[in-house]
Amino acid sequence: MTTSPDAFGKPLAAVTGASSGIGLELTRQFTEHGFDVVVAAEDERIHTVEALDTVRADLSTPAGVEEFYARITATGRPLDAIAINAGIGSGGPFADTDLAADLAIVDLNVRSSVHLAKLAVRDMAARGAGRILFTSSIAATQPGPFEATYAASKAFLLSFSEALREELKDTGVTVTALMPGPTDTEFFDRAGMQDTRVGASSSKDDAAQVAAQGFEALMKGKDHVVAGSVKNKIMAGGAKITPETVKARMHRAMSEPGSD
Repeated sequence: MTTSPDAFGKPLAAVTGASSGIGLELTRQFTEHGFDVVVAAEDERIHTVEALDTVRADLSTPAGVEEFYARITATGRPLDAIAINAGIGSGGPFADTDLAADLAIVDLNVRSSVHLAKLAVRDMAARGAGRILFTSSIAATQPGPFEATYAASKAFLLSFSEALREELKDTGVTVTALMPGPTDTEFFDRAGMQDTRVGASSSKDDAAQVAAQGFEALMKGKDHVVAGSVKNKIMAGGAKITPETVKARMHRAMSEPGSD
């Protein structure tokens, strides 16, 4: 499927979690490839992002999702592509982590993604055209001790994207899952994982590279892309044949507090 400019001369895209990290780099990818972009994030930095429209909204709430999508539809233009990227994490033993923090992960990573996808899919399927990118993770391929809620949320997104892709295969709408490994963003600081082996590692992937690979896969209509280093691809491939108990122990070595 190709994306054609509308009467405004440019196709329209939307990106969530666009104030920093992979979301910001995805916004740049769309812009550099001739899209107008509507972006959203909760923090005020979203207003510094170069875009057609910037929306500061709490997407973990239904009202925030509806506000963002209303701003997209207010352009009066069809939505050609959307990157559902906003997400958060929280590290530590599940017995000790704050319940509100765990539920916030579910609200933003899972519930808001379903809500936003519902709005976008209905419009795209009715038009017979569109592209959807979900930011999942290689964490989706294995249990995630000490970030159990986060890893489970990314597994949900991978399964959800694959199911939608099959449902929509004859509609002109493509669905792609972006699966990065540890990436050099604010994620580990925000998740309180600075004292973990993965959080302290200096070999994280570049967010710009991850976004470029995600954008390329989206435009090619691929089902998923394991982005970043070759190590990530090896890990994702090995996860298909490694027992869950073994994967859980391996993940623990990377994510347990004090493992740095």
